[in-house]
Amino acid sequence: MSRRILVVEDDTETREFIAKGLAEEGYAVECAADGREGLYHATDGGFDAIVLDRMLPGLDGLSLVKSLRAAGLRTPVLMLTAMSAVDERVKGLRAGADDYLVKPFSFQELHARIEALLRRPQETEEASTLTCRDLEMDLLARRVSRGGRDITLTPREFQILEYFMRRKNRVVSRTMLLEGVWDYHFDPNTNVVDVHISKLRRQLDEGGEEPLIETVRGAGYMMSDG
Repeated sequence: MSRRILVVEDDTETREFIAKGLAEEGYAVECAADGREGLYHATDGGFDAIVLDRMLPGLDGLSLVKSLRAAGLRTPVLMLTAMSAVDERVKGLRAGADDYLVKPFSFQELHARIEALLRRPQETEEASTLTCRDLEMDLLARRVSRGGRDITLTPREFQILEYFMRRKNRVVSRTMLLEGVWDYHFDPNTNVVDVHISKLRRQLDEGGEEPLIETVRGAGYMMSDG
């Protein structure tokens, strides 16, 4: 059975060039000419990989891939862009793309990168519950409890806690939190991280339990699993 590839590209010549080459390599190819059409096809399911242009009418490539990841779709995405700056490539990867290819490109390289993506093992379904000692986080119900005690968190506090729980027993720096939770580069001298973590600690430990989030002097914070 042929592997199915979705090509989302608004430039007709580029789109046809990619589709023709992939079809000749034995892939079943479907195309979309704008971001909204691409999102419709991508969420319809069944694709083994997506070739996605960064700049699209209707819905740009970054927003499209973010929507896919938010919906739980892990289809490998190769993002195409005419912007060669490192920052732009980093934005694409952080948004959820699996690989990046700068225009102009050769079909041979595009094909090789798709083959590499398809060789990667499929990700297992993510757990809907995270735990750390007696703390439990239900990602679907957006609920947190510790030792049976419900903890009410703001959306930002929930994000911060999830970030820590996915990195148990690892040092998390303030810069990592700013970029991973706020998705923004604040002034490095800001105390926004410390303020939020101080409040989060009070919420987690108000029952007199042993602190979960430790300060690592000169490095950041760590959530220890015991």
